[in-house]
Amino acid sequence: MTHDHIDPNENPDGRDADIVHLDAARAGRQPDGPPEDRPAEADRTVAPADGPVLEGEIVRVDQPGPARTDWRTDLEAKARARQPIVPLWLRSAPEASETLKWVGLHYLHVSGYQLARAPLYGGRLAVRSPRGFARLVGGMVRWTFDLEGEPVRLASVQKADPENYIKLSRQRDSRVRLRVWVTGAALVTLLIAAIVVADQPTHVQWTALAVALAALGVIGKPADRPLINRAVVPANVERLTSDIVIRALTALSIAGINQAIAKNSKDAIRFVAPITRDGPGWRADIDLPYGVTVADVMDKRDRMASALRRPLGCIWPEGDSSIHEGRLILWVGDKDLSKTVVRSPLTKASSHDVFKGIPFGSDPRGRPIVVPIIQHNILIGSLPGQGKTAAVRVLASGALLDPTVEGWIHELKGTGDLDPHEQNCHRYISGIEDEAIAYAADSLTLLRKEVMRRSGALKALPPDLCPDKRVTREIADKRSLGLHPLVCIIDECQNLFAHPEYGGKAGDDAEFIIKLGRALGVVLILATQRPDKDSLPTGISANVSIRFCLRVAGQIENDMILGTSAYKNGVRATVFVPEIDAGIGYLVGATPMPKVVRSAYLDTPATQRIADRAHALRTKLGTLSGHGLGERPEHIIPTYDLLADILAVVPPSEAKVWNEIVVDRLADLRSDVYAPWAALEGGARTAQLTTALKPYGIKTTQVWGTPEGGGKGANRIGIVRDDIVNTITQRDRGAAS
Repeated sequence: MTHDHIDPNENPDGRDADIVHLDAARAGRQPDGPPEDRPAEADRTVAPADGPVLEGEIVRVDQPGPARTDWRTDLEAKARARQPIVPLWLRSAPEASETLKWVGLHYLHVSGYQLARAPLYGGRLAVRSPRGFARLVGGMVRWTFDLEGEPVRLASVQKADPENYIKLSRQRDSRVRLRVWVTGAALVTLLIAAIVVADQPTHVQWTALAVALAALGVIGKPADRPLINRAVVPANVERLTSDIVIRALTALSIAGINQAIAKNSKDAIRFVAPITRDGPGWRADIDLPYGVTVADVMDKRDRMASALRRPLGCIWPEGDSSIHEGRLILWVGDKDLSKTVVRSPLTKASSHDVFKGIPFGSDPRGRPIVVPIIQHNILIGSLPGQGKTAAVRVLASGALLDPTVEGWIHELKGTGDLDPHEQNCHRYISGIEDEAIAYAADSLTLLRKEVMRRSGALKALPPDLCPDKRVTREIADKRSLGLHPLVCIIDECQNLFAHPEYGGKAGDDAEFIIKLGRALGVVLILATQRPDKDSLPTGISANVSIRFCLRVAGQIENDMILGTSAYKNGVRATVFVPEIDAGIGYLVGATPMPKVVRSAYLDTPATQRIADRAHALRTKLGTLSGHGLGERPEHIIPTYDLLADILAVVPPSEAKVWNEIVVDRLADLRSDVYAPWAALEGGARTAQLTTALKPYGIKTTQVWGTPEGGGKGANRIGIVRDDIVNTITQRDRGAAS
């Protein structure tokens, strides 16, 4: 070691000298050894703040020595990882209620199951008691006379080891002397107890006998036949462990994961919390290797299901971008979500308050999901047959169970899926013909005017009644203000927005309503099976606040429904399996993070019962209006006259005509209007005319007739010409008056 020369006359008393920390100074020196052995950080240089780096001068990027931080910074960093004091399921009143309800019902079922089989268990104990008595006596004899040591003593005899045999014999004699007294005392005690019981009342004797038989029955139980049956058979589900998770992630063939594991198999995949039970499944919180995102894993959900040996409907990976893009929350359920039926609480509700949201379904963990509806607009999209209309049914049922809600429903495919709620609507139409499209376009025009009216009405309210300039429950209850909730539903809205005549203006009106109506109590719910720029204007898809996307074909459709970059961020409705995952979709905007949700299922009878309760409530409170009272508002947009067209193709000589014949004649009369009707096949063509006549109060009936080209006669659905004539006559009289 060399030392610098120090002049003793310079600073003899040490004043103005710098104190050097040797450890820090040594850490700042260049490391010994050849350049290839030095850490890479030693070669990194930056220009100092007061000038460029001089030749030969090295300024370290990473400061030497341990990082020094303020104690408050350390505490704040630790605080970010605080575990919740109150369990997550207790933070939500509905979730806590559901959990406690499930636990109560579970143990109530177990108790009832076992009590119902108490006589069976008693019989088993009685049958097994003789074997138990034999086991008891035999065990007492073996213990008393130390027969379990007999093989050891015999082994000493066979080995001719007298010393060991004498030792064992003496030990056996001492044991037997003590045990004979213990056994004798036990037998005397039992005899005395039997004499005492013999002098007791009959019920005491039977109780003692039952206890004795039960004890002997338990002793006589076969090892392979339990006494009590299981009330709940546990699912044969493998417990999720870190090794299983790592094995599954490795099997995905993601380059970033495999490379990280190859370099550092222990810390490549980091578990930030213990794997725990979370509802009916297991939850693992994982930090993926650097550069690997949650989207990479979600793309291979099917391969992960294979690696975990679980059905695809049990595997639900999701991300937590609030932390970072590599934080994976892997939830593995016990049951396949696709085979789970979610029952709606609306089936038993006598009424509902839309200001509290609408119970929509549940997530994979069985937690109820409520969709807020006031101050929101909703967009639902999917491929055909994936449960889109069923989701609309749930929202419509929840909204119309609130008697203050004014419902406008437009079902633009003509199947009648929402017909049960027709009786409660202010405006209602079902059909795919131009008349139905025009009716829906009229509704958006009227709704735009209503938004403008409400804007002025809300502005005129005093600040103490409406401080936030938003419709509240209290304001909605004041019917005279005309600010009650108004929910407009358009199912298969692509038929409206893509219409060559009405689509352009309808799209402009819808965008205006979405942007301004939410604070005024106006809610627009749109559903489409064709999410593209022609069928769903971008101004609409970009401004809705809540989106529910079931299975779609690709990234473009996914982002049209769920929002720009949803696919890139791992929110991909393309992962759902056609038909198997029907009713399952991504819900965005209703919860803090996007969630996979299975919507509740309401069949037609259940929907009809809800609609009937809503109708009775509205009738009682006097909130029925418009279509629900039988009123037929005139269309704003001029359209063809369907009734006049029917009279034009059905002469007075034909009192009754089949629907299919009328549709063919209408197509010849106005091909641009009725040609789509004639293109329908079988019963769909007949049903189309029936649906088109419903708004006029005209019902179809069974009609005897023959095909126009000749053939065998038959009874089929048709019209009565006089019904058309009478309806037109009444309409003209009303117009004249």
